[in-house]
Amino acid sequence: MTLGYADQHAKIAAPPATVWRARHEHFFHSSPAVMSYGCLSLVVGPSGAGKDTLIRGARTALAGDGTFVFPPREVTRPVAPDCEEHVSIAEAEFRARRAAGAYALSWRAHGLGYGIPRRIEHDLDRGRTVVVNVSRTVIAEARRRYPRVRVIHVTAPPALLAARLRGRGRECDLAVAARLARAEEITVTGADVVTLVNDGPPERAVQQFIHLLCQARAVV
Repeated sequence: MTLGYADQHAKIAAPPATVWRARHEHFFHSSPAVMSYGCLSLVVGPSGAGKDTLIRGARTALAGDGTFVFPPREVTRPVAPDCEEHVSIAEAEFRARRAAGAYALSWRAHGLGYGIPRRIEHDLDRGRTVVVNVSRTVIAEARRRYPRVRVIHVTAPPALLAARLRGRGRECDLAVAARLARAEEITVTGADVVTLVNDGPPERAVQQFIHLLCQARAVV
């Protein structure tokens, strides 16, 4: 496994999510306690929406602010220049870590396994804003597990999504069509959801994204 934002507690068995929730139950009911707890900002949206570009831009702009954390995902895919920053992990190791409760959130998509290390709970306990790129399918699970969740739904017009996916050159037209179809299948709703339409200059979108992150941090 190539190490990046490593789970520093990997050798210590992480408690099940239900145990962690029980230990932090007061955060779910007490406003003062919630204010002291970090915000889990979930960045979601269809492939081609530009989520990686926004996260990369925000991470660079906020590099001097220790209250924001941008942990990369563990993915069962080799690291490549044209791919997102991530920790490459073997399929067998992903399955083992998932079974052991090493992930705060995990899912499968497009034949790959994805995991957000439990290490983020250390940052949340210390009041930091944790920004992670996740599947829309795990939003409900995140809401159940963590008291402060904000969802930033990044999207773009279908024609622009298609053009971006083809421009990456990673997949055939059939695979691109499958990703676009999946984008239509999953809806994102809720009082904690804000939408960013990323159809303009990247610099402007990054500034809008940073504004939403700061806004989310200030709202309970």
